[in-house]
Amino acid sequence: MHEDRLAVSLTLTLGGEAHVIAPGNIRAFDLELHGWGVEGRVEFILADPPPASGAKKDTLLPAFLRSDLGEVTLELRAVQTDTRPTQRTTPLRLVGLVSSKELVELWAEPARSSPLLHRRYTVRFIDAARLLWRQHHPCALYTQKTFKDVLEDHKGDTLQLRYDWDAVLDVTHPLLFLGLEREAGASFHDFLLWYLDRHHGVLTYDAPTGGYTLRGAKPNSGKPLELESADVASVEVILPEVLRHGATVINAVAESPQRQSLTHAQAVTGLRQDVLLCTPLADVVRARVDQEQLRLKPRGWMLDLTWRRMPADAFAPGALVKLPPAKGWNPASVAARDTFRVRSLRLSGRSLEQELDAPLDGPDGRFAFEMSTRLERLDEPHVDLPAYTPPRYPRHVEGVLVSEVGEQKHETWQVYTEEKTAMDCYHVKLPVWDDQVVSAPFNPNLQPGHFYFPAYKDERVLVALDFQKAWVKRFLDWRAGARLPQESQGVQLLMGKTPTSGATLQQSYEDDKPVLLLRRAHEKDTGVIRLREGALRIQVKEEQG
Repeated sequence: MHEDRLAVSLTLTLGGEAHVIAPGNIRAFDLELHGWGVEGRVEFILADPPPASGAKKDTLLPAFLRSDLGEVTLELRAVQTDTRPTQRTTPLRLVGLVSSKELVELWAEPARSSPLLHRRYTVRFIDAARLLWRQHHPCALYTQKTFKDVLEDHKGDTLQLRYDWDAVLDVTHPLLFLGLEREAGASFHDFLLWYLDRHHGVLTYDAPTGGYTLRGAKPNSGKPLELESADVASVEVILPEVLRHGATVINAVAESPQRQSLTHAQAVTGLRQDVLLCTPLADVVRARVDQEQLRLKPRGWMLDLTWRRMPADAFAPGALVKLPPAKGWNPASVAARDTFRVRSLRLSGRSLEQELDAPLDGPDGRFAFEMSTRLERLDEPHVDLPAYTPPRYPRHVEGVLVSEVGEQKHETWQVYTEEKTAMDCYHVKLPVWDDQVVSAPFNPNLQPGHFYFPAYKDERVLVALDFQKAWVKRFLDWRAGARLPQESQGVQLLMGKTPTSGATLQQSYEDDKPVLLLRRAHEKDTGVIRLREGALRIQVKEEQG
């Protein structure tokens, strides 16, 4: 820990009203900045003298005690006496939303009944997406939408999102389902991180504005900032653990099973991580192979810098930096020729003026200061994301089968062929989501293959929903006229479009003796074969009336 002079400016906005805290009032801060977000804690003192003194009152208290959504704007600027008079320093500026607040009231000595003199405020804050989306657990269905549409629908009025990933975010999908139940632990923020991890996407946080950008690759443009070696106390080279395993993507479909092995130069023979799929879609398999191949890319070494003082030109994660000999760095160092990207920063400070009678409202202050940064090489393939809880699928909802064959009253069935995959499917309407229609595989479901009984129009079914697919889990109701009285102990099979146009095969009991009935009907024209003990009746007739 080193002593440093800093100007720490804080603006706390509560209920739409901005409260500016002078740098001399700041007593402590702890900050952690990553490429994907920020979190921090800041502590400050405000005086509240008796009214008779005529001094400035503490006006923050009423707003601080309310539950309004608050915003923190914090700026740290180095105050270096050895800089040239005309040289301007560049501050570190960051924005976050208030996550929690604390307050300590300090009485004058010797009695606690004396007039209150000071209040010590503490504010904790994090970036907007983590604060808001970690409390967001939507259950929503989207058909024929892009993932960008989903994000825009859930960003609200507070979050700022930009996009630089058209190849993924602008693709229209037949189905996108968010089933983020709170009990399973995955929030919308977890869901976004899971999606980025699956597609090797990058989330970048703009600390000065509080906005986010979703990218397909890490940004690497801009002029690198040259760091001063005199500001740095130590440099540590970090070599992460090397992957020693390969991978195998297995597609377990019966007709054409596949097994694709992936390896790399540092893999140890026999070590692998298997990924099991079961899909007839070749595109899905190829996408998973590409994803697993990216995961096997070796990670490069990094640098951890510990600082003596706040640099005159501050920087945030994502900035490009160099450690050139012209700035005092050893030309023989492993880091002397590379360009690095700032991956994370940690800063903390404790004011050396902790006494209550210390001067307030000053332009800066002396701090016991600590700062460290982690740098990665410009070509580093690893995408840094925070830990997350994967969403849990499937979720189950009720739907009704769709068929456009025949008249509305006809209980017909229909096979739809998906244009992109050429697969046969049912269409299932989901009333809970405004009758949106999803596709489900057209297959025997729970029946063996020699039964061909497709589900009929408007049949209630239980639908299992995954993130990008759906299937019929089970059937939920009896067809009209199918259920028989319990005393008959009968079973039957109904076939045809309606009860008056089709065939029925029924077996029941009369006087505890089995009766077999086969009935065919088309409007008034009927035919019946009825077999019971000692009797066989065959009848064909046209109903009258």
